[in-house]
Amino acid sequence: MLTVNEVSKLAGVSVRTLHYYDKIGLLSPTKLTESGYRLYDDTALERLQSILLFRELQFPLKEIKAILDSPNFDKGKALEQQITLLELKKEHIENLIDLARGIKLIGVRPLMDFTAFDTKKIDEYAKQAKESYGNTEAYREFEEKSANRTGEEWTLISTEFMGLFAELGTMRECSPEEERVQAQVEKLRAFITEHYYNCTLEIFEGLGKMYNGGGSMTENIDRAGGAGTAELADKAIQVYCEKRKTAEAG
Repeated sequence: MLTVNEVSKLAGVSVRTLHYYDKIGLLSPTKLTESGYRLYDDTALERLQSILLFRELQFPLKEIKAILDSPNFDKGKALEQQITLLELKKEHIENLIDLARGIKLIGVRPLMDFTAFDTKKIDEYAKQAKESYGNTEAYREFEEKSANRTGEEWTLISTEFMGLFAELGTMRECSPEEERVQAQVEKLRAFITEHYYNCTLEIFEGLGKMYNGGGSMTENIDRAGGAGTAELADKAIQVYCEKRKTAEAG
């Protein structure tokens, strides 16, 4: 684990900023030493990377917190947006460099060209990136529910959420179709609806695939319930959703 000073140097973020992120519940340290020093593990550093990526996309801290705390946060999607934005910024900077070189070579002309300073393309993409998260009923509902929650409340909710996977992990030798496994994923769906947003069958199916899709989400679930828990969650959720769809269609 790294201390707050080591994280500050590694990420180029001030210690004061890291303290503020902790205060608002955006990035909490993994643990505190007996002396009260903050320590961060790889999972915390990965979350910090996501925070900094969204800051590049010009997202406010409040929106970043809501997105990262959402069970259906798609890091792959965020990275794709970040790559596109950086490419746009690269193009913008190269245009500015060309303009500066031209001015150095021939001096300022009476009819100066200011198109190199235009950031409309970058601003428009950043706006679209925000809308891709914010213009969904689930996101708006999540934002409303999370508006007044404290960092401590978020920690408790997250702990309870992972506790459901820990309980599911005790059933890893069971078939996804077994009644008690199905009862557990139903509890999972109800928890998401209560604390995050209305977890429709369509959303729940997508979440199941994401849980088992690799990356930090899969690692966290398997850490909570043991290796194979994320895979069981996915399979059980798909069975659950298929049964509910069949029942509704019938």
